[in-house]
This record gives sequence, C-alpha cells and structure tokens, in this order.
Amino acid sequence: MSTQKEKGPSQASQLVALARERYDLVTSEDGRPYGVRKHGPNLAMPLRGKAGLRSQMARLFTDINEGAVASQSALADAMTVLEGMAAANDPVPVMLRVAGDAHQVVVDLGTADGRCVVASPEGWSLRDRSPVLFRRSGAMAVMPEPVQVRSGEGLALLRGLVNMDDEAFHQLVAWLIAAWIPHIPHPVLTFKGEQGTGKSKAAQTIVNLVDPSPAAKRSQPRDVKAWATQAFNSWALCLDNISTIPPWLSDTLCKAVTGDGIVDRALYTDDDVVVLTFRRVLAMTTIDAGALAGDLAERLLVLDLQLIDENRRRTEEELDDAFSDARPAILAALFDLLSAVLRELPRVRLERMPRMADFARVLAAVDQINGWNTLASYTTSSAEVAADALEGDPFGSAVVSLVEADGSWAGTAGMLLEHLPNPDTVHPKWPKDATRAGGQLKRLAPILRSVGITFDDSKRTPDRHRQRLYTLAATPDTRDARITASAASTASASRPDLGFPADASHPASVRTVSGQRPQAAFADAADAGPDAGFTSASATDASSDLREQTSPDAADTADAGKHAISGPHPLCTVCQGPLDPASGPEATTHPCC
Repeated sequence: MSTQKEKGPSQASQLVALARERYDLVTSEDGRPYGVRKHGPNLAMPLRGKAGLRSQMARLFTDINEGAVASQSALADAMTVLEGMAAANDPVPVMLRVAGDAHQVVVDLGTADGRCVVASPEGWSLRDRSPVLFRRSGAMAVMPEPVQVRSGEGLALLRGLVNMDDEAFHQLVAWLIAAWIPHIPHPVLTFKGEQGTGKSKAAQTIVNLVDPSPAAKRSQPRDVKAWATQAFNSWALCLDNISTIPPWLSDTLCKAVTGDGIVDRALYTDDDVVVLTFRRVLAMTTIDAGALAGDLAERLLVLDLQLIDENRRRTEEELDDAFSDARPAILAALFDLLSAVLRELPRVRLERMPRMADFARVLAAVDQINGWNTLASYTTSSAEVAADALEGDPFGSAVVSLVEADGSWAGTAGMLLEHLPNPDTVHPKWPKDATRAGGQLKRLAPILRSVGITFDDSKRTPDRHRQRLYTLAATPDTRDARITASAASTASASRPDLGFPADASHPASVRTVSGQRPQAAFADAADAGPDAGFTSASATDASSDLREQTSPDAADTADAGKHAISGPHPLCTVCQGPLDPASGPEATTHPCC
C-alpha cells in the first residue's frame, strides 16, 4: 500500500499568512490599500511597488524558506487576497509629511524609524512614534531633527540665506508657518526678480525646509496626469522658471491651493477608477508675475528678490553647506513660532476677511507675536499683483480703461465687445464671441473688485432674449484717486527741469484722509521755485483737475482760469497754480485758496 505525500500550503497561502501575522491591513480614505507593521513605526506601506508590501513579503518568504523564491503568480495572488482584506475595513486617514488641525500639528521627519515632531499651543517635542498614520513616497527626503538655539538666532540664520528686504522676509516666515498647518489653503509662494537674484536657489531652500525632497524644484508639467502624480507624492513642491501658464495648469494650481481631486481610470481595468485628492503647498519662480492668469494671481504671495552684488555672490556648494549647518536651528525657531501661532489663533479676529482668509489669520497671529506688519504687507502686495495681472490681460486692461474713462458701463457681453477697441493683433486672451466675453468678465470679477471696480451680472434685458446685463462701475474713492494721480502725472511730465523723464511716474504721494477726497502732495514742486518750468497751459489743467477732485465746491466759488499766468512763477501750495508776482515774494497761497 503506497502512501501519498501530503502537500503543504501553497506559496500564496504562506505569503498571506506571513502578511497577516506581521501587518495590519487598512484602506485610506481615497480607497488605496496599505499595510502597517504591527508594533512598528506608524507608517502605511502600499501593497504594490518596489518599496511596498509585495517586495517585503518576497524577501521574508526567501528568509523563512531557506532561499526558496516565491513565484510571481503566488505574489500576485497573495496581493489580491490582501487587498480584499484591507477593503473589508473602514477607511482611515493616511497623511503625507504633515497632519493635524487647529490644536495639534504633526510633521513626519521621514526617517526609517518613523520619528516626528508634534507641535501644540503648549510647545513642540520629538516623538519616537507618530500619533498619525503617514505614508511615504520616493519624492521625500529625511528632515533633520530640530535643535534649540538662542532666541532669535534661528530666524537670523534663515535671514542670511535669502536676499530680500525685511518686509518680504517677514511674509516668508509667516508663509513657512502656515505651510505646516494642513487644514487651511496656502497661497502660492512666488519668488520674483530679474536674472541674478537667486530665485531658484531661494525656492529650493524654502521648500526643503517645509518638505525636503531630492527634487524640490520641478519643471512645468506637461498635462494634468503628470501634475497629479507630482502633487500626490509631495506635500510641498516648486515650479521653477515659469514665464507663462496655460489655462489648464492655472486652474489646476488654483484647485490645488484650496483642495483638489482628480479621478482617473484604474490601470488594466475598463470601469474602475482611482481618485487622487490633495491640498498642497506650492512655490514658484518667475520674472514677471503679471503674465499669470488673474484667478491664479489672487492666490499668490509675491516676494521680490534683490539683485546680488558680484562681491556678495556665493557658490552652490557654499550655500548648500550653510543651509545644512543652519537647518536644525532654523527648524527649531520655526516650530517655536508655530506653537505660538497655534496658541494665538483662537483669539485672532479680523475686521475684514480677504480672499485667503485663513492664511490672513495666520499672518495676523504672527504680527501679534512678533510685532510685525505682515498682514498689511500681504494685502498691499495682493492688490499690486492683481493690477499687474490685469495689465497682462488685454481684455481686462480694455475693460479697466473703459470704466476709468466713463466712470461706469452697463450692457450685454456682445455690446461690450463691440464697444471695446479690438487689439492690433490676434491675442489668445481676447474673447472670440459674446459667450466667451461674458465668461471672461465673470472670471475677472474678483480681480476687478480688488482694483476698485464693482461688478454686477444679476440683471437681464427686458426683451424676449433675456440676455445677461453686466454693470461695471468705479467706486468713487478709486475714481477720484485715479484722476488725481493722472493730474499729478500730467503736472510732472511738464517739469523737465526736475530731472524726471516725461513718461515717468512722479513720486508725488496720493493719500486719503477719512471723510475727505484724495489730495495730491506736490511739496517738491513748490520747493523747486521758479525753475520748476511749468507752462501756463499745463499748470492751469493740472490745477483745475486737482481742485475739482480735492474741493467739490471749488468750481462754484472760484474760476480756476484766473491762476493761469504766463511764464514760470512760484506755485500755490494748495491748488498748485502759479502765484501772481504782485502777491509778493513771501506769498505761498492764492487768497481764494
């Protein structure tokens, strides 16, 4: 009687048993299966891939079976079973580099043993095991442990690595703090400057503080899928040397700031999909931020870099060594400030909420802690970027010119296209028809409001076509300030003896006093005396424009033309008209002023 040798468990069965013995199987909120080592670092390992659970199981099988190698079919069968087991559990959050909320922030250091930094309103500390489940990617690098130094020394070390003024540096520090608060939108940090200002190196340094990577700087992605892959695998990334951005990428970056989701067909399937969801911290380097689309311009934090003198320029190796030495102290200083911001944020109340409201609250908290003025600087900078973006958009510029000239305009999109002068050459940003013109107006509405032009599209024509009516109007204060500034520019253009070219902006300031209209300050013209070189016509025009804007009753009480005296003379310090020599050498104003 022959006996048949009993077969042992298959290779696939052994692999499944080994995995269940050593790993917990979970599914992330976007439907991806992971394995988490029991009694090990709180790190989620994907089931497939070169650094995934599959390769770990293949190695473990060989170690246990005295060198025997599991077949590819056995590994594939085992992974299919493990994916099903993971899918049977409720989804759990799986984070990348940064996790937390308004009460606690956890930053993964990227080390093999899973250490992290935990920051709270009470302070920050190093932990051997993360309280949050993190995943890793090939785009991540290890972050060094923070090292405490004397107060203020860490930020001083960072200040020495970037060539910008104090106002820009303070905004940069506040952006770095916000970059570790994951539940809020973050503006796209944009380094702007001419060639030789070190934009790319500065961006690489800053991104490697937030989320170290062997490829901190990236080229502009070719399509949405390429962008999604990059964004899914990095918490912070930088697009380097951006000159123009196609519309699809502009929209994609806007969504990545506030939170984006991309659905794509799963590999080797016909009806299954994969979902990539993310909110990212983005940086960018550019020479001309005005070339960017208006909707993206509203989400930028633009910092101008200063030109580096040749005697101050350092080599890449010197900069890398300086950053490597200073990074532990810089990180400690930033985590100190992060804890203080978390402590201060619940008490921050803003009277007016800008577009990036959550980021503005972080700026306000940093200002209260350090006595800085980052919120006001950011608001001013945002308005300037909006104006630059309008200048780079021919349709937006034409709309602004129309409203500035007429004060207001109302009509359909088709009427607007007929009313505006067509550009000399075909421009891709100029709408081809009324439908596109209406859509572009809607898209420009927030940026138009930021420069003082109200927008309303709630009404329709009373006829049977019921076309949408668009109403554009310059706010009174904005219109007065623009006309006053225009008068100032006209006056300065007629003074060649002061050393300003005819087309240059004169440094006369326009300030608004509560309850009053803006007034142009021409103290420099008054000080110039008889050499100022005013002609009678230009003096009269500028004086009349200024008096109409600065004093509403001036036209009823005095005739501006009576100040038009031929020849150069000292100027009235109120209306800027030339003084009559008969008034005496000590006269500074007209009697009627």
